[in-house]
Amino acid sequence: MLLTVDVGNTHIRLGVFPSDGGPLERTWSMRTSPSVTSDELALTIRGLLGECAGRLSGISAMSVVPSVTGELRRMAADYWPGLRAVVVAPGVKTGVPLLVDNPREVGSDRVVNALAAHTLFEGAVIVVDVDTATTVDAVSGRGELLGGAIAPGIDISVDALAERAAALRKIEVVRPRGALGKNTVAALQAGIVIGFAGQIDALVDRLRTDVAELADAAVVLTGLRADVVAEESRTITDVEPELALEGLRLVFERNS
Repeated sequence: MLLTVDVGNTHIRLGVFPSDGGPLERTWSMRTSPSVTSDELALTIRGLLGECAGRLSGISAMSVVPSVTGELRRMAADYWPGLRAVVVAPGVKTGVPLLVDNPREVGSDRVVNALAAHTLFEGAVIVVDVDTATTVDAVSGRGELLGGAIAPGIDISVDALAERAAALRKIEVVRPRGALGKNTVAALQAGIVIGFAGQIDALVDRLRTDVAELADAAVVLTGLRADVVAEESRTITDVEPELALEGLRLVFERNS
């Protein structure tokens, strides 16, 4: 089995794929800690995987938290010695040309999502990732990452409102009944969820205008908050919550 590990700013997503190349079998989530050690990672991941931990044939991982990237490598070497481990970083083959000013600035999550989306849709595609940050990326029909837009994510905005506005507090982020909130919680939910969906639609519309080949491209939504935003957006065509894990599988295959 192939273990895929996607380390985000707030959560770590785990998934296992069968060795025969079949679809994703199971997923788990755990909290991200910038100070986590390789031993702590291994202990938690082994506990979550259960019997799957002894059946692994390879590991494919990425991290947008620099302090965790090295710990991932140490974890693989110490606890699964002999297994091939691929950690996405500059120099690792992804097959995604980065047509941006400084390719080294592009987060591994954006690259992996672009690879998975282009492979899945076999053409130009717009990738929307709603997580700690909201990213809207343009991928050409040749699989090139053309660039994109980055905005604050839902959770960052909720935290900022609770911290900076004395009369407001943190709320559960769920799909609102409508835009007309009759109390503070409902009003916040409407503003956050519908507002972010509108932001995504505006960015997608602008990308379609700015890049001719994206005019009829699919728009795929992924990320921690994908299920909340999907129904409120008019431009989203497909929802793939585990797009990053699928991309990590593809990266592993390209580096085997």
